[in-house]
Amino acid sequence: MRRIVLAAMSTLALAGCGSPSADADGDGEITMSEAVDKSKELVKPEPGKYRNTVQLVNLELPGAPKDVQDMMKQMMGKEPRTTEYCLTKEEAEKGFEEMAKQAQEDEDCSFEKFDAEGGKIDAIMNCKADGKGTARMTLQGTGTRTSSQMTMTIDAKGPDGNAMMMTMKSNQERIGDCDG
Repeated sequence: MRRIVLAAMSTLALAGCGSPSADADGDGEITMSEAVDKSKELVKPEPGKYRNTVQLVNLELPGAPKDVQDMMKQMMGKEPRTTEYCLTKEEAEKGFEEMAKQAQEDEDCSFEKFDAEGGKIDAIMNCKADGKGTARMTLQGTGTRTSSQMTMTIDAKGPDGNAMMMTMKSNQERIGDCDG
C-alpha cells in the first residue's frame, strides 16, 4: 500500500503543464508505462529542500468493531504530519518516471481517468497487488515546479474482503536549497 500512495502522490509531477492523452495505444486504459512515457515530456520539479504536510481527513472501516476503528484513527492521527526532505538535481531530473517505476514493483496499477492540464490533475488510479487486495484512488489537485496540493481518496479492499475508505490531503512546497 505504501507504494500505491507513492504512485498517487507522484502523479502531480505530471500536472505541471498541458498533457495530451497519455493513452498512447488508444485502448481506453492508461498504464503506468504509458504514464511514464508521457511524463518524459512534462515539467520536472525544481531541486531543493521541500516540506511535505499530510493530513488524514477521513477514515472509515465498515464492518470493523468500533474499538478497532478508533484505534486505527488514533494511529493515523488527525493532526497533520510534516516532514522535510531534499530533492537532489539527479532525483528531480528523474521526476515522475523513476517514482512510477518504483510504484510498479509490487502492484499492478493503471489509470481509469487521467486529466492533467494547466497545473491541475483529476485522475482515478486502480491498483491490485497479489495477495494484498485492491485499491481505487481518486486524485485531485494542483502542482507547479515548486509546490503541489492534492486530495486523495482511497477505497481499498484487502484479500479477506475487509474494506477501508480514507481521504488525505497533501501539500508540498519548496522551502529553500538543500543543506550541505
